[in-house]
Amino acid sequence: MFYSDFIQLNTRGDTDIIDITGEVAEHIQASGLAHGLVILFVRGSTGALTTIEYETGVVQDLRKAIERMAPLNIPYAHDARWHDGNGHAHVRAALMGPSLTIPFSDRTLMLGTWQQIVFCDFDNRPRQREIIVQIVGEV
Repeated sequence: MFYSDFIQLNTRGDTDIIDITGEVAEHIQASGLAHGLVILFVRGSTGALTTIEYETGVVQDLRKAIERMAPLNIPYAHDARWHDGNGHAHVRAALMGPSLTIPFSDRTLMLGTWQQIVFCDFDNRPRQREIIVQIVGEV
């Protein structure tokens, strides 16, 4: 069986990291499926998905690591061409990736004890974001 929907988010940009675990769990319940896979995909090239322990220290550490990997204040060819100042956002999103697949059983995400699903918005301005949620499984 198959289920498809969206998660809508309003973000602040600038490496805004948002826990979406609860929304994903709600979609599993709405799907009526008991066992299967949740596939999440970010529509857009400046956002990404990952899992992390969503607590302030780890979130801060992740932001610092992302800044070291693709610093904000270095020249990007994208910025030179388009003058929109978000070249770093495109690189950061590409490094982290736009999708996740998470198994679930008995209508419960099979995440680790301290593992949450997060959306990362790297753009340089607030955005309205859409995450595609597709679920495949059995009743």
